[in-house]
Amino acid sequence: MRSRDSMTEKEFVDYFYDIKKALIKSHPLKFLFFEITSRCNAHCEHCGSSCGDKIPKDEITGEEIKGVLDDIASNPNYNPNNIMLNITGGEPLVRKDLFDLMKYATSLGFHWGMVTNGMLITQEIVDKMIEAGVYSVSVSIDGTKETHEKFRQVPNCYEKIINGIKLMNKSKKIPAIQVITCVNKKNIDELEDIYKLLIELKVKDWRIIEVDPIGRAKDNKEILLDADEYKRMFDYILEKRNTDDGMTISYGCGHFLGDEYEKKIRRNDTPFLCTAGIVTGCILSNGDIYVCPDVARRKELIQGNIRKDKFTEVWDKKFKPYRKVYRTSNSKCKNCKDWKKCMGDAFHTWDFDTNKPRFCVREIFYDDYKKKV
Repeated sequence: MRSRDSMTEKEFVDYFYDIKKALIKSHPLKFLFFEITSRCNAHCEHCGSSCGDKIPKDEITGEEIKGVLDDIASNPNYNPNNIMLNITGGEPLVRKDLFDLMKYATSLGFHWGMVTNGMLITQEIVDKMIEAGVYSVSVSIDGTKETHEKFRQVPNCYEKIINGIKLMNKSKKIPAIQVITCVNKKNIDELEDIYKLLIELKVKDWRIIEVDPIGRAKDNKEILLDADEYKRMFDYILEKRNTDDGMTISYGCGHFLGDEYEKKIRRNDTPFLCTAGIVTGCILSNGDIYVCPDVARRKELIQGNIRKDKFTEVWDKKFKPYRKVYRTSNSKCKNCKDWKKCMGDAFHTWDFDTNKPRFCVREIFYDDYKKKV
C-alpha cells in the first residue's frame, strides 16, 4: 500500500472503498455481542434496548449460550482467538451465572469484555472477573453525580460506580478499563468535570459517544445534540488529545462525521464503515440472531434463533441485507458526493420504514455543508 501522504484524496477514498467492498464480501466474524439479559437495575433515559427490571420468560439459558460457543469453537472455519465476545445487557452483572459462562468461553479460547453501569462492582465481583479471564470492562459515567444519577434514574449510585473503578484499577489485573460517556444536552457542559474525575481515577481510556435517536431517546428528543453541540463535542475530543495526560480519548463507531471532522477524529487510518452483519454479529437476550444490539428491533431483521438454528450456519448463509455494497442506497444518499465515505451512515440510526438515515452529518451541519451537497 502506498502511504497516505502519497495519495490524492480521491485515491485514498477509492482505496478504502475497495477495502470496504472486500470486507463486506468476506464478512469474517470479529465481534460477537451477547445481550446476555434484558434485565437492568437502571432505567436510563437514552437506553437503546429499553431495558427494565423484569425477568423475561424467554431469556437465554446458560446451556444455550454454551451451545453457541461450542458451535463456533468446533467449526474449522472459525478461530475463537480471533473473536471478541462483547457482553452487554441490560446489566450483565445481574446474571448469577455470568462468570461461570465466561470461564467456559475463556477455556475455549475466546477473549471477552463487558459493558456495565458499574453499580454492582464490588471486590468480590472484581475477583470473579479476573478469575474468569476478563480482558476489558467498560463503565458508564455520564456527568457529575447529580446529572448521572438523574440520567440513569438511580439515586445514590455514583459513589458505588467510582468505588468499582478504583477496585478494578487497584487489582492491576484487568488489561483494559474504559469509561464511556454518552454526551447529551444535559451533560455536555460537564465534559471537563468528567475529564478531571478520570484523571484523578487514573483511567487511561475514555470513549465518548453521543446519544442517538433510538430506543427511549427517540421519544426523548430534548436530550439530543444540536449542530453547535456536536461541534463542541468533537472540538473537545481534539483538544484533549493534544494534552499530555496519558489518557486515550476515542469516539464511538456510530457515524460518518463529514469532511471537517472525519479525518481528525478517526485519524485517517480507520475510515467509517458500519460493520453490522459484516464483522459484527449479535445474539439477543431471547436467542434471536441479530446484527448489533443497538439496531432497532424489527422482526424482518432477525436472521434466526439459537434455539433452532446453528449460529455459524446463519452467519455464513444469511445476513444478506447487510452484505451488499449498496445496502443503504436510497434517493437521499445515492447522489451524495460522500457516498464512498459514508455509505448511508449506520444501521443503528437507520429508518427502516422510509429507507433513509435518521442521522446525516449534512443535515446537522447544514449551514456548513449546504454548498457542498
